Amino acid sequence: MKTVLITGGTKGIGRDIAFEFLQRGYEVVINYSSDESAAIATQSEFNMLGYCPVLMRADVSDEAQVEDMFSEIFRLYNKLDVLVNNAGISCIKVIQDTTSSEWDRIFGVNAKGAFLCSRAVADRMIGAGGGAIINVSSIWGEVGASCEVAYSASKAAVIGFTKALAKELAPSNVRVNCVSPGVIDTTMNSHLTADEVEELIEQIPMGRLGTGEDVAKAVAFLAEAPYVTGEVISVGGGFAK
Repeated sequence: MKTVLITGGTKGIGRDIAFEFLQRGYEVVINYSSDESAAIATQSEFNMLGYCPVLMRADVSDEAQVEDMFSEIFRLYNKLDVLVNNAGISCIKVIQDTTSSEWDRIFGVNAKGAFLCSRAVADRMIGAGGGAIINVSSIWGEVGASCEVAYSASKAAVIGFTKALAKELAPSNVRVNCVSPGVIDTTMNSHLTADEVEELIEQIPMGRLGTGEDVAKAVAFLAEAPYVTGEVISVGGGFAK
């Protein structure tokens, strides 16, 4: 049975990605950082549906915590077939009001987290003869967003990281790809007013906001597509194209 780790997997897009892999018969490890009650609630919800994911707590920006998490994963399964670097945080501020600590925190979770987790699993995937790493960026990493400079920059870094690592690991049959969600109906976008949502929908050719399930389907495709690597798949209904 194949194994998958989804970082930031107890809420929003991450939760839907975890559910997609559970339905596909994977052994699923769901990472979370601090909200234990939400993590337990998500696990209980999946348990009621007949699934048994494993919860693991770790701040993906913390090197020691990441190393401990992967040691436990390898103790339980001795392998990891798929890594989904989904954990992410945002910061909605003009650049003049963005502090150095906020900038560092955004990059710590969104970019460094992907680096630490990918580094932790690379040797195991190489030794196993292959694997898949899927990074979750954002449409703002492609085109930028006003008042989200730190977030946009961190997600652009994820795209560059994906393309470089894909070339590095391709000879070992480890594929590295990226999904770039557009405007998705999640709590991260709950700050938007009804008028702002309508304005965004007018810019989306498919005429609706995306869902976590939309993103999850793209992630699952990349996990199982044997000759796809170094790609960035936009999941945005044609937004910003």
